[in-house]
Amino acid sequence: MSKIILITHQKGGVGKSTITYNLAVNLKDNAKVCILDMDTQGSLMNINQLSKVPIFPAEKLNDLKNSDYDFIFIDTPPYLNSRIEELCIIANVIIIPTKAGVLDLLAIKSTIDIVVKAKAENRALIVFNMVKPNTTLTAEIKDQLKDYDIKVSKNMLSDLVAFSRSVLVNGVEEHRNAQKQIDNLTKEILTLSIQ
Repeated sequence: MSKIILITHQKGGVGKSTITYNLAVNLKDNAKVCILDMDTQGSLMNINQLSKVPIFPAEKLNDLKNSDYDFIFIDTPPYLNSRIEELCIIANVIIIPTKAGVLDLLAIKSTIDIVVKAKAENRALIVFNMVKPNTTLTAEIKDQLKDYDIKVSKNMLSDLVAFSRSVLVNGVEEHRNAQKQIDNLTKEILTLSIQ
């Protein structure tokens, strides 16, 4: 049965599509993976012809759940909709990417409320993305997240051009620092998916 990795946050601009793509590409040589693009903007569907990982539209969800894919990565839209709770219920892992910013911290509560409503807190992981170097803000925001009963990843993704460019060049393997970061996050997510 396929493992479903859901990447969701009601705020736009936190890097959901980029994380989704890089995690899927990172596993493609060792597992059968695909991406389901639930975002009506279709950011990932737009690169389907370039991708080394199959990307499917939202209406393929039921077909994919019963497929032979090892992992299905689901990219969600930058707003809350009625399907997010349903997706949280069926997901093996829920990744909530966030930037280290005050507005991001305020916006994350709505997403966490849906995760809690779906009784999926133990399968959720907050991941800091686009982390700026040499700043104390990340630690300050991380401290504020202690108010929620959601695990915060020990792995963070830096604000690297390699990640921004990755959807055009099929990953970050040419960039050692970015590849190491995505490898570490992938390992953490795989561990969480088998618990």
